[in-house]
Amino acid sequence: MGKSLELREKGKHGTGVKVIGGRKPIVNLIGGAALALMVVLSMGLNARLAAEPSRPILFVHGNGDSAALWHTTLWRFESNGCDPSLLFAIDFTHPRARSDDTKPQENRSGTADQLKELSAKIGEILSRTGHKQLILVGSSRGGYPIRNYIKNGEGATSVSHAILCGTPNHGVWATPFNLNDEFNGMGPFLSGLNAGDEIHPAVRFMTIRSDSNDKYAQPEGRFIGMPGQPTNVTYASPELRGAENVVLPGLDHREVAFHALAFKTMYHFITGREPATLDTVPEPRPILNGIVSGWHNGAPTNLPLEGATVEVYEVDPSSGQRMGEAAHRRTTSGDGVWGPFTAKSEAYYELVISASGYPITHIYRPPFPRSSAFIHLRLRPLDEREKGTGSIVILTRPRGYLGHGRDTFLIDGKVPDGVNDGVPGTSEGRRRFEPGPPRSVRVILNNETMTVLTRPLDAGHIVIAEFHY
Repeated sequence: MGKSLELREKGKHGTGVKVIGGRKPIVNLIGGAALALMVVLSMGLNARLAAEPSRPILFVHGNGDSAALWHTTLWRFESNGCDPSLLFAIDFTHPRARSDDTKPQENRSGTADQLKELSAKIGEILSRTGHKQLILVGSSRGGYPIRNYIKNGEGATSVSHAILCGTPNHGVWATPFNLNDEFNGMGPFLSGLNAGDEIHPAVRFMTIRSDSNDKYAQPEGRFIGMPGQPTNVTYASPELRGAENVVLPGLDHREVAFHALAFKTMYHFITGREPATLDTVPEPRPILNGIVSGWHNGAPTNLPLEGATVEVYEVDPSSGQRMGEAAHRRTTSGDGVWGPFTAKSEAYYELVISASGYPITHIYRPPFPRSSAFIHLRLRPLDEREKGTGSIVILTRPRGYLGHGRDTFLIDGKVPDGVNDGVPGTSEGRRRFEPGPPRSVRVILNNETMTVLTRPLDAGHIVIAEFHY
């Protein structure tokens, strides 16, 4: 287990700005004895904390993402005694933003679309739980509908806390061009949100940002396809006047939402106390579920995919070889649901997804310590880098980017292709292998390790090593 990280206020930089701690690796590999001990300890922890009153919390994903990105954060809240029935995450139907917010675009969403879906989800949660208020937590673009709901919807009365993580509140850029792009700080959408008071006095606001390691909060456009051009925004673009603005040095755009230090900051803001643990307290037999989705018109979708077959195999962590027949098999119906599947909390798994129009996708996952209904499986077509002969292994880190010199990421002992230098800006790296029989390939991300088996591209297979942290 990883050691709990200490938060330390180093000073104030302007009104309401805290600089907290520093980036350290989190270890989440659990041995058998440690697992048993953690289960015993958690019984007392949860008994103490679960009785405390709380409000529902709704987690809101960012551009092109899904609710699946929040499952490790939900695990941490549950491990600190939060009632799982009060933890929610939304899946926006069309998660990618339009290029012009005023014009319909197939499988893209505008700011009005997101406000409508978020409002409906909040109404559903309040009705289901009987609470009059809830807490909203947003990653990146997910902060926009939160602010929109509070300023232009019913959020002033139904939201108690709003936490915005890496949200580009003053734009990814601010220029007189492409004003209808919602990420343009000079455009009508963000200008409207920022007019007058940037927060509502009835709602407690917190922003969490990086110091200078967020690719979407840079004064120069190198990391967003505008090399050498000023963006007219600063590292502090995510901050809001009047909010409690927190800086987590060294963390990247995604980590300011999903890292253990981000959780610790959220938890303290909501409860007024430090979490008892930053680790995930395991369950003996986690129940996993989620939906299968796909890709349409060049963008991801969160619409359920019907007719996809999902098989789950336990694998040997040292070789990637399957340890028997499929432990679970299901073909999705119209709701896209692939589970439920009762897992072993120490087992490594290979999830194989087959669907018309997509490669046969082998997703290897490290142990799932707790249950989750957000283990979504998104299929995507092969891109040009992934076509040809031989095999491809992709390392993916959905809850953080890959930083040279900061992170360790290796496929078969070598740094994979596709990871940029400088400010971390991608969550994936890939490596191609020559044609041949399936071979074991060790994949490493910081303190997590798994072994996968290569599969032939020309037979329509692709292999992904997906890490939790």
